[in-house]
Amino acid sequence: MHRIRHLPANPPASAAPALVAVAHGSRDLRTPRAVAALLDRVRELRPGLDVRLGHIELNAPLLPDALHALGAGEAVLVPLLLGRGHHVKHDIPASVAAAPALRARVAAPLGPHPLLVEALHDRLTEAGWHASDRGNRDSAVVLAAAGSRDPESAADTRHTARLLGERLGGVPVVPAYASAASPTVPAAVRALAARGHRRIAVASYFTAPGRFASAAAAHAPWIAAAPLGAHPALARLLLHRYDQARAAGAAAYDIPMNTRFPASA
Repeated sequence: MHRIRHLPANPPASAAPALVAVAHGSRDLRTPRAVAALLDRVRELRPGLDVRLGHIELNAPLLPDALHALGAGEAVLVPLLLGRGHHVKHDIPASVAAAPALRARVAAPLGPHPLLVEALHDRLTEAGWHASDRGNRDSAVVLAAAGSRDPESAADTRHTARLLGERLGGVPVVPAYASAASPTVPAAVRALAARGHRRIAVASYFTAPGRFASAAAAHAPWIAAAPLGAHPALARLLLHRYDQARAAGAAAYDIPMNTRFPASA
């Protein structure tokens, strides 16, 4: 008689590939603290999972060092980035290619996704957005993002702006950028004011505090929301992207430099 071996529905987290969160890096001392708090939330949600951090620039550990420390193990790299841009398409795959002993998958960037909209909505509410602003013709929002020359990155930000506008009851949500793309945040504020909007909020589409987030908030004529930070929805989204990449199958280990990630999932 053959015995049937029943495998656990959820394998032990210790047997899972490491989750390597890939942050951009910043000279702002608040940024590493915010990222550390976010990863602590991830560890709380998935006890036993090996959660690590690597930076593209400016902060230690740099991503190549973080991958080298994993040796010949397995990892899923989750970009703490909100759209498809140069870092996601080139820098991260290049770091993976430079660590051939490591079996690695690269997850899609965080955005766009409804969980980001949940976090953006909550941050606006914390800043003073009220239910009475829902659908109010006087109200409008500038979605302030870092900006990129990659048109797919801009498309991702516009997608998030549409989702946030729907969540806010149809108020206008205009994407604007701190660098590399237009309109700028002050230009978007002026355009909304010219259209008669008197209550213009700035939603901070940044994963952590930093120079760009502070500059965007300074242009808010009414309220400015805090960056996403360690919001619980962001922690859930990190694990969602990690699980998506794991479910993609063995082929996901082969990451060409021209990898195209979906706009949303």
